[in-house]
Amino acid sequence: MVKKEGNSMNNDSERPSIVVGIREGATVPDSAKPLFNGIEEEQIPVAVRTIDIDDVVSRAYQSALASRLSVGIAFDGDRFIVHYKNLKEDRPLFDETIHDGTQLRILGANAARLVKEIPFKKMVNR
Repeated sequence: MVKKEGNSMNNDSERPSIVVGIREGATVPDSAKPLFNGIEEEQIPVAVRTIDIDDVVSRAYQSALASRLSVGIAFDGDRFIVHYKNLKEDRPLFDETIHDGTQLRILGANAARLVKEIPFKKMVNR
């Protein structure tokens, strides 16, 4: 299950995981649950951390830098960004506007597949 870690350092924060960065005081909406399901289906840990940056692409990049697995995710409404720490900050791997739970689950799985270094799933209905 997803654990919100915040800024405090504890044993869980050292666990390698994909980091989903959210703004201070924000919560993860239920509509984003398929994203987490997709990551967990690929058996990769995921953690939510406060990364208080307004720009969603920069927040995703900082999330990737904070991740021991080098993969970060951020979202703003229906816009979801998947970033990798070795990419340029303004060039995320995925920058998608998604309204569909199935598409969101696939995006989560693809973030996990980046960690596993296996081929991405194809986005459907595109």
